[in-house]
Amino acid sequence: MRSTPRRLLGGFLAAGLTLAVAGCGASDDSSPAASADAGWEFTDDRGVTVTLDEAPDRVAGLNDVVSSLWNYGIAPVATFGQTSAADDVSFADRDLSDVEITGTTYGEIDLEALAAADPDVIVTSVYPTDTEGTLDLEQPLYGIASIEQQEQLEAIAPIVAIAWSGSAADVIERTADLAVSLGADESGIADLQADFDAAASALTEAASSGVTVLPVAAYAGEGFYMAKAADDPSLRLYSDLGVQFLDPGGSEYYWQTAGWESVTDYPSDVLLYSLRGAMTPEEMSTQPTYGLLPAVQADQVHPWEYQGMDYPAQAGYMERLAGWLTDARKVT
Repeated sequence: MRSTPRRLLGGFLAAGLTLAVAGCGASDDSSPAASADAGWEFTDDRGVTVTLDEAPDRVAGLNDVVSSLWNYGIAPVATFGQTSAADDVSFADRDLSDVEITGTTYGEIDLEALAAADPDVIVTSVYPTDTEGTLDLEQPLYGIASIEQQEQLEAIAPIVAIAWSGSAADVIERTADLAVSLGADESGIADLQADFDAAASALTEAASSGVTVLPVAAYAGEGFYMAKAADDPSLRLYSDLGVQFLDPGGSEYYWQTAGWESVTDYPSDVLLYSLRGAMTPEEMSTQPTYGLLPAVQADQVHPWEYQGMDYPAQAGYMERLAGWLTDARKVT
């Protein structure tokens, strides 16, 4: 059972930075604040305020977050995640020669290599525990194996966490706030938002055909993990734009599971398959029930690319999704 969305199933010297942490309760103002005179300050989505003498120049962190910052011109010095940045579509065409890849499996981080990269700040995300967006701050942040490991990371550099909750539209805005505080060009981000808005309009038009979509992560011994659109920021955004996702039901947060013997109980016109550690369509085809699915028979199976929460990444995937929906036909 995979308990964390999209997880799919030594001492270290402090970086010599001034870190002020306001308690983990809600903050009255979660917007960034920075100036040349006052140094750098950012209040993250936990309500934790990180204050440094100057704006961070060396940023490390979770693939999902640093890929978005890079799309805004903030290149990372180190990454970690549930896959290698070299294999992550979010880093396609990026030159990673100057980036230390310190983790390629969820929760497994080479702390010595991360410390050697000398980051000023470490960025990651935090997932809620329910559809309402409740955060459990007694649990480790996303991508981190344990509270002990999180404390080891904090000994290297302060951590900033962006909540992956609600609609991607909100998460994108918060990520842009962080990018601007780190030095990204605000007017350039506004230009990228215009392209995002155009892609959103195209997706709405494509979705008007009414074809149904089911995003899954498949595993040989388990079957389908079917995502609930309301619980995934990207899927919720696409749903708000008109995409009709199949509701797999169930009371659990984020996923509903179905063994291979019962995947045919969840027919859809389009099937999206996870690229993160799950089975490929070729591997799924070894399961007899897979070929009985209407979307498979109609050759309407496409990748579910987990993209970062930024305007260009989401615009690119929405454009691809719009193309698939435009070409799709009703088969259920």
